[in-house]
Amino acid sequence: MENIKFNELQLHTKVLQAIDAMGFEEPSQIQAEAIPVVLEGHDMIGQAQTGTGKTLAFGAPVVSGIEKDNKTSALVLTPTRELAIQVNDELSRIAKFKRLQLLPVYGGQPIERQIKALRRGVEIVVGTPGRILDHIKRNTIDLSEIKFLILDEADEMLNMGFIDDIEEIIKASNSERQTLLFSATMPDQIKRLASKYMKKDVKHIKIVKSALTVEKIKQHYYEVKAKDRFESLCRILDVDEPSSAIVFCKTKKGVDELVESMQSRGYNVEGMHGDMNQNQRLNTLRKFKEGTLDYLVATDVAARGIDVDDVSHVINYELPQDIESYVHRIGRTGRANKEGTAYSLVTPREYMFLKQIEKATKSKIKRKEIPTVDEIFETKYKNIIKNIKQTLEEDDYKNFIPVATELDEEYNLVDVAAALMKMMFEKELSFDYSENALASTNGNVRLFLSVGRIDRISPKTLLQFMRTNSGLDVGEIGDIDIFDKFTFMDVPEKFVTPIIDKVSGKRFQGRKLNIEVAKSKK
Repeated sequence: MENIKFNELQLHTKVLQAIDAMGFEEPSQIQAEAIPVVLEGHDMIGQAQTGTGKTLAFGAPVVSGIEKDNKTSALVLTPTRELAIQVNDELSRIAKFKRLQLLPVYGGQPIERQIKALRRGVEIVVGTPGRILDHIKRNTIDLSEIKFLILDEADEMLNMGFIDDIEEIIKASNSERQTLLFSATMPDQIKRLASKYMKKDVKHIKIVKSALTVEKIKQHYYEVKAKDRFESLCRILDVDEPSSAIVFCKTKKGVDELVESMQSRGYNVEGMHGDMNQNQRLNTLRKFKEGTLDYLVATDVAARGIDVDDVSHVINYELPQDIESYVHRIGRTGRANKEGTAYSLVTPREYMFLKQIEKATKSKIKRKEIPTVDEIFETKYKNIIKNIKQTLEEDDYKNFIPVATELDEEYNLVDVAAALMKMMFEKELSFDYSENALASTNGNVRLFLSVGRIDRISPKTLLQFMRTNSGLDVGEIGDIDIFDKFTFMDVPEKFVTPIIDKVSGKRFQGRKLNIEVAKSKK
């Protein structure tokens, strides 16, 4: 399955169109192995970790096999409402050009609204077991003709005590359905469930978990607005001044556009992606290895051939589609027992995926503020002074003394030196910065919450509680710092009043939750 392309997997043309629009260049391992099996009509057990691209692995073939007919053709069961929303969002992108109707179904949301949507007709339902069972008992969902039943994160559902609910849902489903089960682990309960309700020729695909080691790499992220992504990158490069950096984009088009933008700002940069021929790639890579090229912009596919020891920085201009790709990307720095630096530019919507990366890699990705123009100027000033001192110490400027003497007759030499430094400074600066600080660095407000580790909370449970009680898009919530007895949470300014009004005073983990604007960021 090595280097297989999505268009070789016999998917519906409109699904391929959606995958291309999503920017995925080639399938992950679970996608490459699972998609043909599902398209052939087999029941399947997919054993893979979170962050390997499971949703697309079942979503692409399932959407390919469904036509718009206002009947429920596929049911996806997930352990939590958070995952239901996440899966529904990704399936909506996969089904975009087939114009299928999807509906996320979970508790904490008015059931009447769900009933109305189901009556109008939806092709794909994504839901939690408890709420799906509720609809079955009310006769508001009909599973008698479904083609696909997908159990996502089945081990988590069993850990949460959903086994009886799942069995009831399976019994209410079309006996001729195709069943797909995804689970990170294979406990006995999962094996019994598969044996009891899946076809005898069920296919078992197991993706061996890679060692996700990132020990010698300092990882940071910058929260950015999409419109400020390029300027944020310029600011980071102008302050850090990496000796050699690889910048990753999701798509070939993204690589071309970023290279063009960077070159227009004077950066010494070229790109690499799958549409370039072998000679182009080898020539670009040679220049990068020899140090005649400062920056390389690449897609994940093109980066496979990059084996360079002295890459000081890896920058995720856009996050990849799965966690393993993130690890492979940042593994391009920190080689040969050297320390490396990895930066990621993250929009509020991508924050949850960043947390998944932290969990899978057992590492802390620390937030950094986007550099201000003052910080950029300070860096450039120091460079200019350093270069001037070095030139003076090397004593190889004597040929220019007559020119300096001539200028001395008409101008003050301090003014002359300042003018020359200004010229050097303008040459050093890549971007015409109009504001000292980007608005995206100050858009969040720090909230204080009166719960902490002693209340057995986690970012996941806190975000679920926020979503249920506030109705807000928790994907926009920023940093969450949990201490023993209290928690700090960064939220967009527009969220402050709704959260305090709707959530503060509610009981959470058995305690009354108090929320207020933090006096200062600790």
